[in-house]
Amino acid sequence: MSSTALAGRRVVVTRPAGQAAHLAALIRAAGGEPLLYPALAIFPCGEPAQLHALIGRLETFDLAIFVSANAASHGLALVRARRAWPPDLRVATVGRGSERELERHGFSGVIAPRERFDSEGLLALPELAAMQGKRVVIFRGEGGRELLGETLAARGAAVEYAECYRRGRPDADPAPLLARFARRELDAFTLTSSEGLANLHAMLGEAGRQCLQGTPIFAPHERIAAAARALNVQTVVLTGPGDEGLVAGLAGFFAKV
Repeated sequence: MSSTALAGRRVVVTRPAGQAAHLAALIRAAGGEPLLYPALAIFPCGEPAQLHALIGRLETFDLAIFVSANAASHGLALVRARRAWPPDLRVATVGRGSERELERHGFSGVIAPRERFDSEGLLALPELAAMQGKRVVIFRGEGGRELLGETLAARGAAVEYAECYRRGRPDADPAPLLARFARRELDAFTLTSSEGLANLHAMLGEAGRQCLQGTPIFAPHERIAAAARALNVQTVVLTGPGDEGLVAGLAGFFAKV
C-alpha cells in the first residue's frame, strides 16, 4: 500500500484505550492521521471467585478458546497470576488480533480461522468438528455471544465460560470530534464492534447525530455494518477482516473520492 494512500485523511479509531496502536500505526504508514476516541472501555470482572476456581482446574479441559484480544490479555493475566498454563491444553481464537495477543504470550500452533474472523469462521474449522466428549472453556467478557458455546455443546462438547472482563461505555468528551466535523476535518470512523458503535452513538449525543450519520463508517463485519445502516449512517463501507482489512478498505474508498 502506498505511503500516501490516506494522505490528509483524519480517521477516528474507536478501539478501547491501549488497543489502538496497531491500527493507528497502519493508518499513519498510509499517510493518514489517526484520531483516538475509544468507544468501548474494558473493566475487570466483578465476581472473580468462580473464575479463580475454574482456573484452578484448567488441566481438565481439552480446548481453551479466547474470543477476543481482551479475553486473551485479561484471561491469561488472571491465569498466570495463579498457575502455569497446562502444557497439553490446546488454544483457539477467532481473529488476527487475538491470535497476535496469544503469540505475544508465547503460544504457538493456535487454532484460528484464516478467512472469516468470527465465531462462525472458527466453528467451520475441522479441528472443531468432532467434539463429542470434549471439555471446552471459553474465555470471554461478561454477556458475550452464545453461538460458539451453543454450537459446540450441540456437537457434544461440555462447555464452560471463563468471563474474565466486562465491557462498558467510556466517559469521553465528544466536543473535539464535533468541532473537527464542523470544520470538515473528519473523514472516517472505524468501528470494530456493534457495542462500540452503540456506545459511540450514545456518547456523541443528539448534537452528534449529524456527525455520525454524515461521516463514512468502515467496519470489518456485516453485523457492525448493518447496525450502522440502522442508525441511518449515509455511507457504510464493509471492509476486509482485521486492521489490515480496515486500512485497505479506507485506501480503496478514498482513492475513488
